[in-house]
Amino acid sequence: MWRLLWPGLRVKRYFAVVALGFAMLGAALAHWMFTNAWSPSVGLGAVGVGVAFVALGSMALAHTVNDVLGSDRWAGLLYSRRQLARGPKIVALGGGTGLPVVLRGLKEYTSNLTAVVTVADDGGSSGRLRGELGVLPPGDIRNCMVALADTEPLMEELFQHRFETGELRGHSFGNLFLAAMEQTAGDFVTALRESSRVLAVRGTVLPATLERVTLWAELVTGEIIRGESNIGKSPARIAKIGMEPNDATPLAEAILAIREADMIVLGPGSLYTSVIPNLLVRPIQDAIREAKAVRVYVANVMTQPGETNHYTVEDHVEALETQVGRGLIDVVLMNNEAVDPRVLENYLKEGAEPVRSRPGGGLDVELVKEPLIAVDGVVRHDPEKLARALLRILLRHRPHWAEGRLWDSLWLEARLRERRRWLTRGGRTRDR
Repeated sequence: MWRLLWPGLRVKRYFAVVALGFAMLGAALAHWMFTNAWSPSVGLGAVGVGVAFVALGSMALAHTVNDVLGSDRWAGLLYSRRQLARGPKIVALGGGTGLPVVLRGLKEYTSNLTAVVTVADDGGSSGRLRGELGVLPPGDIRNCMVALADTEPLMEELFQHRFETGELRGHSFGNLFLAAMEQTAGDFVTALRESSRVLAVRGTVLPATLERVTLWAELVTGEIIRGESNIGKSPARIAKIGMEPNDATPLAEAILAIREADMIVLGPGSLYTSVIPNLLVRPIQDAIREAKAVRVYVANVMTQPGETNHYTVEDHVEALETQVGRGLIDVVLMNNEAVDPRVLENYLKEGAEPVRSRPGGGLDVELVKEPLIAVDGVVRHDPEKLARALLRILLRHRPHWAEGRLWDSLWLEARLRERRRWLTRGGRTRDR
């Protein structure tokens, strides 16, 4: 802090102006309280001058900091580090396009987020880098980091940029960056930590395991399919899914985050290739089962051809329980908002249909139905709607989640009300 006293920084003068403004306010207040000698007009004038000094000094100081940092986003970063640090501890597990949606919504309410991402991807850019360089598939991890990023839009676009020609065709810059960072840093976890600093990530992104794993699926016909990218094209219903090696070791940080979590979220995402693979790492499954957190499974909005044809929400849960047993989840959250018929027609042509609840139910866990879809021509979860639904479940099941931290609980409830009013006035989340 003593370096702030060096000449030429152009901050001391503004601190002095702010201090002078507060001094005038304090003097005016003290004079009124103890002497009552000033006339109201003189007193109000002194207060006005004091407020003006504080305002002008603060604005000039902020302008100087913005010039030095090249951005005014430091204020947002300060808010996220201080205010959002009061939010609940939430662990979200999955992969694909579903997990980033959960993270985009929840990061507006808490920075105590941990994403545990599957690393079984063997297709596309991730599969090529995995085969050629021997690195963990970075695609799903990159998407989660971008979803949690608090950086300039240009940086997010850069990480998601995909080359369309040449030898790099099909690769995204973010995947190449993570692969290069791993080789530079020496290990994948350090690479993620340093990359998170570049993107100013709110929370932590962790792979489910550092081992190279391969998924396999047994179909009801008895056929065995190997590889995550092939399982998604299954010609018949999947009976069982497994992973090699079957004793993969998870990261200790992931296990600790699960044990300390207030809420654990599974899904949305591909049931057999994004959600279940994390649970095949047995210590992760055991940690979830033993956790005191409220555990929520977010059902997909639409079925997925090749994986969950004609599945109801009960079928999704039954498949999950077939793989890992009962007692892993407390609540199932599903969408009950109608899909635009014009948009739905395109999905039906591809063999996908809305995930509905089976008449008569049959679940032995709580089923919560909420309007959750985005209105943008694509049938997917809306990050804001999903986050608010999850937090309402948390407050209902664990009203005292912040035991000993009353103000944190009150802050979260106030934040939910604030965001609801903002959305009612036509606000839009800044995340894409």
